[in-house]
Amino acid sequence: MRSEQEMMNILLDFARNDDRIRLVTLEGSRTNKNIPPDPFQDYDISYFVTDMDSFKENDRWLSAFGNRLMMQKPEDMELFPPELGNWFSYLMLFEDGNKVDLTLIPISEAEDYFANSDGLVEVLLDKDARIGKEVVANDRQYWIRKPTAREFDDCCNEFWMVSTYVAKGLARKEILFAIDHLNEVARPNLLRMMAWKIGSERGYDFSVGKNYKFIDRYLPNEDWERLLSTYSGNGYPETWRSLFSCFELFRKYSKAVSESHGYPYPDYDEAITKYTTTIYAKTLGQAAPER
Repeated sequence: MRSEQEMMNILLDFARNDDRIRLVTLEGSRTNKNIPPDPFQDYDISYFVTDMDSFKENDRWLSAFGNRLMMQKPEDMELFPPELGNWFSYLMLFEDGNKVDLTLIPISEAEDYFANSDGLVEVLLDKDARIGKEVVANDRQYWIRKPTAREFDDCCNEFWMVSTYVAKGLARKEILFAIDHLNEVARPNLLRMMAWKIGSERGYDFSVGKNYKFIDRYLPNEDWERLLSTYSGNGYPETWRSLFSCFELFRKYSKAVSESHGYPYPDYDEAITKYTTTIYAKTLGQAAPER
């Protein structure tokens, strides 16, 4: 695998030697000093260019970066409509394992780019001295944020309401429907509540990572293991157990956040737990796990 220095040299040398490229930035995890580097980190590079069409005419110029194992061009797909407006990206996985996500941006949109940046940006090359002040990458936008009383209640409301959809799907023997609502809505709100609890204890001045990937560092081992167990959904009994484990964890963490911030603890818990255990008993003919 080519080293980070080799990859950066290739990407920057290409930009230096092409007059159409006026500005180069690096984004994402490689700019974040709080994330230990590893060989799987993408190179999220943006080239700000004067002539987009000349790049898009063909892909031959991309061979300068190495032999590709696979490439995706999200803005040139029919099934998944483009979302980047005038921008155009190339997601490239190379034979040596390096991955480059290269985005072409009209130079005229540079100001909007920085105005809407998430903060994780470094300027690597600025041929025309367009950037008047130093750009220092930071992950502040991704820090855990203290919830308002309304946000706390909304999270509780969403978790408990969508849990009824999971129960309904299991009772109807529609397991994909149930699993989808558990994975896509219920558990993400559990993770959100867990992050709030962590923030209430440690301060709201750090991030637990994209997709909560570092949350295990801040959870008791037993809660981490129980959270992982909720990802087991390869059958109806397992999915029921996952749902009730989510209930227990959400109850524990939402009560802690409620007490920490002095927010009222809503009655959704009692009402929906009773509702769900009734469905469980009718469906399986046995009592739900004890609280």
